[in-house]
Amino acid sequence: MVENTNQSHLPFRLGLIAMPWALFNRPSVQLGALKGYLAQAEPNVQVRCLHPYLGLAKSLGLDLYREVSQDVWLCEGLYAGLLFPEQRGGLQGFLAQRLRKCKAAGDHDIESLWHKVDVHLRQWLARQNWGQFHLVGFSVCFNQLLPSLLAAKQLKALQPQLPIVFGGSSCVAEMGSSLLESFPWLDYVVHGEGELVLANLCQVLAGRQTALAPQVLARNRQTHEEAFTGCQFKNLSELPTPNYDDYFLDLRQEFSGDPFVPELPVEFSRGCWWGKCTFCNLNLQWHGYRGKSAEQMEREVLTLSQRHGCLDFSFTDNVLPGREAPDFFAKMASGTRDFRFFAELRVNQRGETLKGYRQGGLVAVQAGIEALSQSLLERMRKGATVMENLALMKESVALGIRLDGNLITGFPGSTEAEVAETLTNLEYVLPFTPLTGAAFFLGHGSWVAENPQDYGIRAIVQHPHNRKLFPPRILPGLTLLLNDYRGDRAPQRRLWQPVVRKIRDWQRFHAARRSPAHLVPPLSYRDAGNLLIIRQELPGRPTLHHRLRGTSRAIYLACDTVVEFAALTRLFPKLNTAQLATFLEELAAKRLLFAQGTRYLALAVHATAAGNGV
Repeated sequence: MVENTNQSHLPFRLGLIAMPWALFNRPSVQLGALKGYLAQAEPNVQVRCLHPYLGLAKSLGLDLYREVSQDVWLCEGLYAGLLFPEQRGGLQGFLAQRLRKCKAAGDHDIESLWHKVDVHLRQWLARQNWGQFHLVGFSVCFNQLLPSLLAAKQLKALQPQLPIVFGGSSCVAEMGSSLLESFPWLDYVVHGEGELVLANLCQVLAGRQTALAPQVLARNRQTHEEAFTGCQFKNLSELPTPNYDDYFLDLRQEFSGDPFVPELPVEFSRGCWWGKCTFCNLNLQWHGYRGKSAEQMEREVLTLSQRHGCLDFSFTDNVLPGREAPDFFAKMASGTRDFRFFAELRVNQRGETLKGYRQGGLVAVQAGIEALSQSLLERMRKGATVMENLALMKESVALGIRLDGNLITGFPGSTEAEVAETLTNLEYVLPFTPLTGAAFFLGHGSWVAENPQDYGIRAIVQHPHNRKLFPPRILPGLTLLLNDYRGDRAPQRRLWQPVVRKIRDWQRFHAARRSPAHLVPPLSYRDAGNLLIIRQELPGRPTLHHRLRGTSRAIYLACDTVVEFAALTRLFPKLNTAQLATFLEELAAKRLLFAQGTRYLALAVHATAAGNGV
């Protein structure tokens, strides 16, 4: 359905909405990027970005909103019960169980949360002047599908003639077309990168163009002779700085004073330069990998900081660009700027590179670790070793970088040997920041989903939790991001239970250390030149101290970074290889050192490391 306004000489007014459960302390990078581009490239398109998630955060309280936003099924279920009242009976117990894990829930139960969410949305919709817009778009990413569907349905009831478009990572290809077919209140779905395609849709609706881009799915698609060329930018130098003005306007309207200082999202790149992980489906909307220059990224950070009075930034990239990121952080380190950054990175971005990142303000990372079994890493196509994973975990502690990462459990086809290797290696990572256990899910469009026979998957089916969210009359027609499969799911769950328990023990060990009494990492050393003392904390045991002198000390320090056995034999020629191997084995048995093949890594960090207290 293409609705021509026949007012091509007048401004075209576009409303863009980011629904809960976007992080309340961040503007939407999707909305900011779209508004920034349209303001530069399409001066006849006026954009107003709307952030109703701020109002819901105020209504629920910041702590509860934050906790709920970390549970995808709780996020979607609270809106599913409003969009599909017939599902509430089955949803209530399921959601209540998940709500009990939220420490900030207090006296809230699911019924009271349903009421708060319902009241907030209806009141927010009633306050807006929808008559001013010619088109309203929803950015639909993780945790936002059911909230966006409910808001769009209620908006269509208020303004039946107002066109509504969906776009975002939850709307790519088959997912987008299934939404359009299943929910009659949607008029358009954009799949893929949004800037050029949304600009095209606005111009068609304004009567300035006649051909819709192929990436615009329309309910009643009309064909035109005129061709539309281009679906995404060849490089990101064409992107202006994102425009977050409307977020700060909404923030001032919802909150008095300054309840928090926002963290600003920025894009260094789109896509993934590795792009081989078999479980990943994060890049369905991009074609290829593109990044910005260090100079462009520096300008954006400085501009946004000056404009909004913020010093904290979060890179939305799947992985920091390997070529430009070192130059960018060097620029950040060269002045007196006290910026702080979060970013995702691969485990090979270590050593001097990671030190440079830290000097430039990188204080928190999401690392693509995923497994502590070598054969499992290879089947996941991570392009990394267990040794590299441990080296990154150690370096993050030593540099004072907060590291978050997942350990995937239940990967299809996992063997008993891989689980045993994982359990063994969990003993060695005990001193480092705990990972989060993440049960494998089958992501639509991932390599595993596209090649199920290679992983013993007999059939791909809807995720059982999606069967709780959507009615049986609708679910069969939907293609969704998260799926399930028939294969070895149940045996894998049983096989990985010891790992799940051990991860929890790991997390409890570190949680118990979060006090002023623990000023050094669990495994640290002090060096006096002729004497090295290693301090080692272990769960439920007295603290151990290991003294190394002379050659023993020198060997341990030589393993501070990953080193080959052959290199050690050259460094210590007076020791025969059997003596050296025996000493290294003794250190590994005490979990002071990690060995993989012929490579070794000392695990203790210096007691004065920047990571003290992490």
